[in-house]
Amino acid sequence: MTEQTAEPAEATAPAPAPQDPPAPAPQDPPPQDAAPLDPAQAPAPVAPRPPRRVLRAALRWTAAVLVLGGLGAGTAAGITSMKRTDVPGLATRDDGRWDYPALSLPALPADAPRPYSDSNTAEVHHADLRRLLLPAPAGATVDKKLDGGWVDIARYAAEYGKDDRAALTQRLKDSALRHLTARGWTMPDGTSSRVYLLQFNSVAYSTEFHDRLFEDGSLPIAPTGTDEPAFDEDWASDAGAEFTTVRAYSEAEPYGAEQVRHGYVLAGDTLALVVQSRKGKAGTEAVPFHQTLILQDQLLG
Repeated sequence: MTEQTAEPAEATAPAPAPQDPPAPAPQDPPPQDAAPLDPAQAPAPVAPRPPRRVLRAALRWTAAVLVLGGLGAGTAAGITSMKRTDVPGLATRDDGRWDYPALSLPALPADAPRPYSDSNTAEVHHADLRRLLLPAPAGATVDKKLDGGWVDIARYAAEYGKDDRAALTQRLKDSALRHLTARGWTMPDGTSSRVYLLQFNSVAYSTEFHDRLFEDGSLPIAPTGTDEPAFDEDWASDAGAEFTTVRAYSEAEPYGAEQVRHGYVLAGDTLALVVQSRKGKAGTEAVPFHQTLILQDQLLG
């Protein structure tokens, strides 16, 4: 029998025994003279981050507010840069007034008082009377015979009926009339306007002539084109200037081929006559007549 020899088995090293973790190194105690930690210098606790969904919603709302704010600012800037008539709902509706140029009082001669100052008892207008005459409005066709210059008594008397012209002419010749000027024009709608200024030596003479125009009662002598004037019911009695007297009259219906409106302004030594007429059934408009009368009164007052 063959003798078998058994191979020696590999020696296995024994597993090392578990060791305890090294103990932490001892720390030196803080020095006794060190200052205590200031709570204000302590780091603030870190707030937890909001969820991403909340951040996205906040960003969307912020963008919307910025867009709306930009649109609002742009709209406001656009409105403030526009004219009133260009903004819907803010346009001024046309009420029939005429477009007169800007008015200003003429300069007085040196040391000349205003007509209603205490030192001017005669209430004389020392400015050039032609400069106190109301100019024609925009769009008007000016009458070449009544262009704002001097006119004679016959031209003024022609504004009244034939039966009254001779007496009016004689009164003016007997009075202390100094100057007589007039301007006339026609508007595109056919309204004809004439404005006369009569200047006397003093307020006493102008008042006397004015009162004699009403000597037959409260209504004045009828102008040409009307049989009998009537009080203008739409005229405001307090529309005149402080030291002037204004009276307005309108031909009542039924009127003839044309309607006539006229009014007087008594202002110190000067008397103004304003006449407006238009042919046809439509007649004259009250608004431009009142406007013309008020503006002429303001120039004299």
